[in-house]
Amino acid sequence: MFPAAVIFDFDGVIVDTEPLHYQAFQKILQPHHLDFSWDSYIAIYMGYDDRDAFREVFKAAGRPLAENELQRLITQKAMIFQEIITSSIIPYPGVVDLIQNLHRQGLPLAICSGALRSDILPIIEQLGVANCFSHIVTADDVPHSKPDPTSYRIAAEQLIAAFPEKLTNTDLVVAIEDTPAGISSATSAGLKVIAVTNSYPAGHLQQANRIVMSLEELQNSDWL
Repeated sequence: MFPAAVIFDFDGVIVDTEPLHYQAFQKILQPHHLDFSWDSYIAIYMGYDDRDAFREVFKAAGRPLAENELQRLITQKAMIFQEIITSSIIPYPGVVDLIQNLHRQGLPLAICSGALRSDILPIIEQLGVANCFSHIVTADDVPHSKPDPTSYRIAAEQLIAAFPEKLTNTDLVVAIEDTPAGISSATSAGLKVIAVTNSYPAGHLQQANRIVMSLEELQNSDWL
């Protein structure tokens, strides 16, 4: 099977920004004595968007978090993240070529991410693939982060509405994910999923339809 449309996760699929997000969280949380280890980030917080990550941190510490304070923390973290990414961003092997090749073939492409739009846009511009994506669904667009399926449902609905001659349903829409939460989100939205072992070993990604070690494996081959 070759897909009729592809929806890419962002962090952990296109670029490895997770260590950068972790750094930004620590800079904000250390003054509050709420910083946590990298292992905790991977095990607990990596699947959340910024909003739910901050909520979970304060909840775990038994401390209240007012909505206005939450918004201040999100804004501050976004500013710190922007400062960090100016150094260098390196895409995962094969992903830029894959995106560009699929775009040249005329496949509808989207991004579905728990990151903020302001985090994503400068990076895909820097990588030269911003024009390849017709739709981008981010944490700004949904009330809950993955594994909630809303973000993938919105992304799939947008592609179907924009390309009715190519898509009538989600049967041939494939999501590319790297986390168990992302896989759950996409499958609950009715999508097929290819998981790449950039962030988790294959044993944690068994709910996907296919698991690959690198997106280079998808060049010039059947996908599912």
